[in-house]
Amino acid sequence: MKNTLNIESKSQATDLPHSIDENVLARIKQGIWLYFILLVFEGALRKWVLPSMSNPLLIVRDPVAIWILFLAWKHSLIKEYSYIMLMSLVTFIAIVTSLLFGHQNIAVVLYGARITLIHFPLLFVIGQVFNHNDVIKIGKTTLWIALPMVVLLGIQFYSPQYAWVNRGIGGNMEGAGFSGAMGYFRPPGTFSFTSGNSLFWGFVSTFVVFFWIQETSVKRWLLLLASAALFGAMSFSISRTLFFQICVTAVFALVATSQNPKIFGRLFIAIVGVCLVLIIMSQISIFSTGIEAFTERFTNANESEGGVKGVFLDRFLGGMLGALSGQVNLPFWGYGLGMGTNAGAKILTGSTDFLISEGEWGRLVGESGALLGISMIIIRLTLCFDLLRKSFQNIKIKNSLPFMLLSFGLLNILQGQWAQPTSLGFSVLTGGLILASLNKETT
Repeated sequence: MKNTLNIESKSQATDLPHSIDENVLARIKQGIWLYFILLVFEGALRKWVLPSMSNPLLIVRDPVAIWILFLAWKHSLIKEYSYIMLMSLVTFIAIVTSLLFGHQNIAVVLYGARITLIHFPLLFVIGQVFNHNDVIKIGKTTLWIALPMVVLLGIQFYSPQYAWVNRGIGGNMEGAGFSGAMGYFRPPGTFSFTSGNSLFWGFVSTFVVFFWIQETSVKRWLLLLASAALFGAMSFSISRTLFFQICVTAVFALVATSQNPKIFGRLFIAIVGVCLVLIIMSQISIFSTGIEAFTERFTNANESEGGVKGVFLDRFLGGMLGALSGQVNLPFWGYGLGMGTNAGAKILTGSTDFLISEGEWGRLVGESGALLGISMIIIRLTLCFDLLRKSFQNIKIKNSLPFMLLSFGLLNILQGQWAQPTSLGFSVLTGGLILASLNKETT
């Protein structure tokens, strides 16, 4: 059959039907690639290319996700995952309760519901359609994007906030950077906010470390340049979040090598290479200034927030349980879907201030009430545990890619701020890639 792709002949360990029209599969994969490209560059569209359409472009990936889901459903590529069914059921109940007992604004409700009805199922479609080789292609492309991205960060770092390159959403001349240290601002790169920049480079770090410890077709010179770009971005971004994400990825790499001693030598080479890169970069004034700014902010923030415990535990792990117990006089059904998002707050009050909670778990419980909110948390927690178990098992069959991706995806899927579109996008994309990387071809 000329127009039919036999999955078994490709040795792809997925749950796809035995045969599927290769044109359909290609279109869905193209849609996933478009989702990825828009995730990285939607901020650029909102700031520089189409600033007058910055508000509609906030959900520019939603039509792409709907199109992918439609094709997947039409061709029976959406398996009846219990995760999708349970999350959809909880969301539909939350829609009804939001309209009956919550804020009752249907636009805000639909904006909040799209998170779990559109993007969450997409995570599983990516894992269903992509395979291990597709994930490697995403990784290689990410390394190439990292090279001009770090140049952009350097320009933004040394440019005043009123410069064109630092314009904010909608062409705002006040600038998109956040205060950093030594008079320098934290640059956002191509993203709408600095948080997106930190997420992107955290995503980059997983592939940089993986390509160092796993034998792949990535050119060594590209890997060296991407490694230098990663540490250059860490200094320019003045981001402690990125620093700790790199540390978490390094810990995951150590765990992976302990389970597969054959790649320990590659890890040692990677450590030596990284040290050399850092020594060279510290002698270059362009980077040394950023390193000084990062060091000053790190030191000052540690002193004001109680050292490593205050920075790491409170920032990444702390506050989740506090968010659950911190809801005062919370209605049983919550305040309504979408109310905890910036866009929902803007529609309801005209201001983007958080109406419920800045933390993700607090937002879920505040919007949907304790029963439904905790149900959503349990679904995400169970998914994370499932991904961790399967990823760890794959290390023993010499496939460390899902485990390395989990170093970035674990906390983002569990308690990433899905109310923010960029954070949601990276969580969905990374979760899908973790599932896809489990589909390793046995060529």
